[in-house]
Amino acid sequence: MTPSADGPGTLADLLPSVGAHLGQAGEDAFDLPDARRYALLLVDGLGVEQLRRHAAAAPFLAGLPDRGASAVWPSTTAACLTSLGTGLPVGQHGVVGYSFRFAGQLLPVLRWPKGLRGEDVQPRLTWLERLDKAGVAVTVLSLGKFKGSGLTQAGLRGGSFWGTDETGPAALRAAKAAMAASLGERSFTYVYERGVDHAGHESGVGSPQWLAQVARADELARELRNRLPQDVVLLVTGDHGMVNVARADRVTLEAEPALAEGVELVAGEARFRHLYTAAPDAVRQRWAEFLGDRAVVATRDEAVAAGWFGEASNQVADRIGDVVVACQDAQSGPFAVMTRTFPKEFNLRGMHGSTSPAETRVPLLVAV
Repeated sequence: MTPSADGPGTLADLLPSVGAHLGQAGEDAFDLPDARRYALLLVDGLGVEQLRRHAAAAPFLAGLPDRGASAVWPSTTAACLTSLGTGLPVGQHGVVGYSFRFAGQLLPVLRWPKGLRGEDVQPRLTWLERLDKAGVAVTVLSLGKFKGSGLTQAGLRGGSFWGTDETGPAALRAAKAAMAASLGERSFTYVYERGVDHAGHESGVGSPQWLAQVARADELARELRNRLPQDVVLLVTGDHGMVNVARADRVTLEAEPALAEGVELVAGEARFRHLYTAAPDAVRQRWAEFLGDRAVVATRDEAVAAGWFGEASNQVADRIGDVVVACQDAQSGPFAVMTRTFPKEFNLRGMHGSTSPAETRVPLLVAV
């Protein structure tokens, strides 16, 4: 069981493919149109299956040609965006989940501890830095509060950061992106949109709230294509998809002695758990017996050997759980392992992080 895609590559291959057209050594894994200017819209939480099933809510996006791509494992924003920005598999960049063990402590990547820099966790050169050093005008358009955040610095540092207001009209954001894309003789502009992901978590995929955010993302993509200079190739992708998890298809770790025994620290997300323990073989056996076909349970060594995280460096391997748990589908639908360590998870309707096609297959749409 390893990450795969309908198309030729994962999110880690996307910026190297763009870079191949902007003077960088390497190959284009997606056969992108040749250009000197590219803009990339990243719609957080939009997978291929969701877009196809709800195409009526996003007619512009649904009508674009799709080159096809895959998320990385775990299929969660922190890991996927860092793979996108660095061009590296998870086992190389080291942001191995929504939370993980780092320097002996739990690191929740959306609440970076004070004094810890993104470069401390992920020191490798990002593709934004590579392009910037090569004279490409690189601009990141994202929420202003994300400027200088640990996750931004780990995976998307480089170039200029322009703060945006996600509540404002799509036309204003698109106009700002058009200004950025016009800079220099060559340019790369990254635009981040998170509404679909938030609505999916809170209300579920297919809910009226989620459909409204898909329509907003569609409007933003349409405005971008209308306002970007004609020599800019617009690419649209997602970092992962999402599944709805019913209350009946969840188990709470602390409520089950067979799951809690021997586990010293829990991390990751409800669909993809990292378990840290001094007895990995025993914990793996108990979890595998208890969960059965509702999850694939492996020790760190087994998961690394199977290529779950790509080639893992020795430095990164210690961040991966001693046991990792990739939830699959229960008889009635997608399954999840909850923990009281992260009480807010219990409020989630939509989830992601695991290996199902609904979570890992993402679009790579091209608008010229």
